[in-house]
Amino acid sequence: MEILDVLIIGAGPIGLNCALEAEKNGLNYVIIEKGTIVNSLYHYPLYMRFFSTAEKLEIAETPFITSSPKPGRQDALEYYQGITRRRGLRINLYERVLKISKNEIFEIESSKRKYLAKNVIIATGFYDIPNLLNIPGENLPKVKHYYTEPYPYANQKVVVIGASNSAVDAALETYRKGAEVTMIIKNSEISKSVKYWVKPDIENRIAEGSIKAFFNAEIMEIKEATAIFKDETGNIHEIENDFVLAMTGYLPDFEFLKNSGIDLKGDNLRPVYNPETMETNVENLYLAGVVCGGKDTHHWFIENSRIHAEMIVKNILNKK
Repeated sequence: MEILDVLIIGAGPIGLNCALEAEKNGLNYVIIEKGTIVNSLYHYPLYMRFFSTAEKLEIAETPFITSSPKPGRQDALEYYQGITRRRGLRINLYERVLKISKNEIFEIESSKRKYLAKNVIIATGFYDIPNLLNIPGENLPKVKHYYTEPYPYANQKVVVIGASNSAVDAALETYRKGAEVTMIIKNSEISKSVKYWVKPDIENRIAEGSIKAFFNAEIMEIKEATAIFKDETGNIHEIENDFVLAMTGYLPDFEFLKNSGIDLKGDNLRPVYNPETMETNVENLYLAGVVCGGKDTHHWFIENSRIHAEMIVKNILNKK
């Protein structure tokens, strides 16, 4: 069986960048991806626009050409999938990694085959596991943890839970397609991380009463035709609604990290790694991208984790 220099788990922008850096330095690699190329971006809302400008999303010194100052989802899909095609990256799609074990080298078991590798890079992001509310009724069909477009919610009563970018986008877009929108927000204000050109829009819609918002509120139960929440004074409300968009964030696959031997520390379950090399407490097992932040998924982005590929490959080469 072939022994790879590097096996990369995840074909997001950072996983692709790791592959390109490995290729540039003559390392034999394979990427394994459970979905399509940049799978998380593919599942983003259809009309999502990045906070970052195009040049900050570039990898492998390949220009990201777009007519818009802020690239959208489709721009990013064209860019990253285009690089994959043009560079002929070695990538196995729709294949899930089940287990990583290590003796002298790594043995990786996937849903389709087994691999041997001297080094493994986990670049799996965080978009696959919703941060659940853990309340009664969360498993009802009307509850959605992913939002793609506003059209299914036209003329419906929609409860949006959260106050970050995804919640704000969902509230504004569904409102503009005729939904009656109520936001349930656990904090006292719209998140400061919301895109600067969107934040005044949502605040103005709330101020004028077009979108109802309850701050310092807690969702307690979801029923077939209603949702129950507690406001900041402790009063309980039950409101009619057709859909609940629970935009409460997403989490890395902590079980997979633990089963791979990686230590997780603190309340945020932050993986242990060397910030100078990205190597975890397991020798020759590296992390790259958003997965490094544990529950703090707002710490790492494409633009500030592109450097991980160079750091990792440099460390691999130094060991050789």
